[in-house]
Amino acid sequence: MSLDVYLEEAEAACPGCRHVHTCNRKPTTLYWANITHNLGAMAEEARLYAAIWRPDEHGYRTAGQIVPVVTVGLADLKARPEHFQQFNAKNGWGLYENFVPFVEKYLDACMQYPSALIRVCR
Repeated sequence: MSLDVYLEEAEAACPGCRHVHTCNRKPTTLYWANITHNLGAMAEEARLYAAIWRPDEHGYRTAGQIVPVVTVGLADLKARPEHFQQFNAKNGWGLYENFVPFVEKYLDACMQYPSALIRVCR
């Protein structure tokens, strides 16, 4: 099982009237990434679980809203690698060495598209 995170265009010029507003069309995906649920405990320990796995349940709607949380969590991950490596999945599917780059890339995307809507599939 895995987690898919999406950053989607919040508003665009409507193809029908050309005004900028949310219209009834499939949103454009600006960023997508996938990570194993086996990293949930590590994410929780880094205080990233709510923002990354369950943003909808914690009031996070746009990418910019999670930037502060993810920034702090990523700094903690990088500052204490030995601590977080104890949360590596025993089966090898969910390792610190994979989680840090995932978080880095996600944070970069959130900073690039701060008004993008967050969508997750768990």
